[in-house]
Amino acid sequence: MEKQDALAALSALAHETRLDVFRSLVRAGGEGRAPGALAEDRGVPPATLSFHLKELKGAGLVTSERHGRSLVYRADFDAMRELLGYLTENCCEEGGC
Repeated sequence: MEKQDALAALSALAHETRLDVFRSLVRAGGEGRAPGALAEDRGVPPATLSFHLKELKGAGLVTSERHGRSLVYRADFDAMRELLGYLTENCCEEGGC
């Protein structure tokens, strides 16, 4: 992962609603969640949720898939692992662990 990608992901997660939405998608696992269910669970208006999902998707943290007329959003677990790997890369290099 490049530094700019890590910054984009961290910036996207540095908002309370986006962090909550991302955590909801992580808990949902591979099944993901529909935007309506996420909006209802989080108590966020659909237009606001759409903005936050767009930011998370733009940062590469979530994916979406169309099922007929509906969308399903999922956490991108590979991207999450890459971010964690970037943050912990060389963590014990200076003997701090």
